[in-house]
Amino acid sequence: MLKPRPAPDAPDAPAAASAAASAGLDRLKAALGPEGWSQDPERLAPKLVEWRGRWRGATPLLLLPRTTEEVAAAVGICAEAGLAITPQGGNTGLVGGQIPQGEVLLSLERMRAIRAVSPDDDVLVAEAGCTLQAVRDAAEAAGRTFPLSLASQGTATIGGLVSTNAGGTAVLRYGTMRALVLGLEAVLPDGRVLRGLKRLRKDNTGYDLKQLLIGAEGALGVVTAAALKLFPRLASRAVAIVGLASPEAALALLGRAKAESGGAVEAFELMGRLGVGLAVERIPAAREPLAQLHAWYVLIELATAAEGQAEAVLEGLLARALEDGLVQDAAIAASQAQAHAFWALREGQSAAQKPEGPAWKHDVAVPVAEVPRFLAQADAAVRALSPRARIVAFGHVGDGNIHYDVLGPEGGDPEAHAALRDQGSRAVHDVAHRLGGSISAEHGLGSMKSQEALRYKDPVEVETMRAIRRALDPKGIMNPRVLF
Repeated sequence: MLKPRPAPDAPDAPAAASAAASAGLDRLKAALGPEGWSQDPERLAPKLVEWRGRWRGATPLLLLPRTTEEVAAAVGICAEAGLAITPQGGNTGLVGGQIPQGEVLLSLERMRAIRAVSPDDDVLVAEAGCTLQAVRDAAEAAGRTFPLSLASQGTATIGGLVSTNAGGTAVLRYGTMRALVLGLEAVLPDGRVLRGLKRLRKDNTGYDLKQLLIGAEGALGVVTAAALKLFPRLASRAVAIVGLASPEAALALLGRAKAESGGAVEAFELMGRLGVGLAVERIPAAREPLAQLHAWYVLIELATAAEGQAEAVLEGLLARALEDGLVQDAAIAASQAQAHAFWALREGQSAAQKPEGPAWKHDVAVPVAEVPRFLAQADAAVRALSPRARIVAFGHVGDGNIHYDVLGPEGGDPEAHAALRDQGSRAVHDVAHRLGGSISAEHGLGSMKSQEALRYKDPVEVETMRAIRRALDPKGIMNPRVLF
C-alpha cells in the first residue's frame, strides 16, 4: 500500500525530530543553568574516549547537574523530548558503556558529597560522583573501612561502581558491590526519584529494587547516591608473594589459606610470568619479587583483628606449603612499602601491557575449581588461532575471575593480531561458557559485549530483562546501546 504524501506545507519527520531535539537541548541548558552544561570541545574531549583509546564517541551536550533534583529535571526533559542519555562515572570502564555515540552525556562529577557517616550503623552515604578513594578515606577517618579496592580507585566513582557491580581485589571476603550497598537513591527514566537510601540490614517489605539498578549499567536509571556498608578496621595485615609451578598448585594453596586462616583471606591474586615480567620492566622502581623466576605467582593478603595474628598465620601457612612442595618460593612483605611494591606488580598488569599494542581483552568468571581447566583450554584455543600469541592471565582466582589478555606475537604485525580479536574472543568466551562461567565478571557488558552475550544467555532470562527495561524505560532513552 502506498503511503499518503504529506501536505506541501507539512514538515518532514526528520526535520521535526531535529527541531524537537534542538528544543530539548535548549530546555536542558535552561534547567541546569550556565554551570550545569558544556559544549566546549576541550571540556568534552577526555570524556569521549576511554583510557585505552579503543572507544571514542560524540555528544551534543554534556550535562553537569549538582543535585538529585537537577538530575531529575534533566532526565525528565530528555524523556519528554526523546533524547537518549549515556550516564558516565569516572570513565574507567573497559567495555565502552560510558562513551556516548550521539547521546546526551550525563556526568555526576559535581555530586561529590559524603552525606553521612554513621559508625554505629556501619554506614556511609555518598553521592554518585564521589571517588572510591574519597569514600575509603572518609571511612578510615571514622575508624572504619570500606573494603572495595581496585587500581582505579582514585578516579572510579560510586555511581559507576554501583552501575557495573564492581568487584575488585577483596570480593573473596566481602563480596561485590551488590553485597556492599544497603540503599540507593536514583532517578528513573521518566524523571521520578526513587528515594531508597535505607540503612537497614533487614527489610522484607517487597522487591529489593536497588538490586535492579546495581549492575544495570545505567539502563534503568541514574544512581545519584548510595548507602554503603562499612566494616571494622583490622589491626593485623600481612602480604606475601608466592612462586608456584601451576594454577593447580595455586588452587590447592587457596584451599589451605582459607582453612588455616579462618576466613581471613582478603585477596588471593594469580599472575602469570609474562605479566609480572612486563610489570617489572614498566613500573618505575619495580623489582623481581623473588630470587628465581616462576611460571606463576600468587599475591596473598590476610587481615585479622588481633595484633600480629595475620603475620603469624601467613608465616605458618607458607612454611608448611614450602615443606610440602606445594610452593617453590615465597616472600612476606617486611614493611608497608614492600607490601605496596608487591601490590604494584598486580595493579600494574594492565598498564604494563599497553605499550605492547592491541590486545584481546577478556574479563571472565568460572567456578573457582575450574580456573586451572579454563586456563589450559583457553590457551589451547588461542594457540590454535595464533600459535605465537603471548598470553597474560591474572586476576582474582579466589572468586574465579580471570583477566585473560592475549598480546600479539613479539615483533609481529599489530594489525593482523587486532584483526583476529573477535574470533579469538569468541573462542575464549566459548571455553568460559562451557565450564559454567560468564563472559563478564566485573567490567559489565557495555557496547562491547551486549550483543555477544545473547549467544550465551538463557532466552527466558533475556526476555525477562527486556520486560523489566520496557516497563521502566518504554521510550528506550537510558544508555540504549547496552544490555538487551
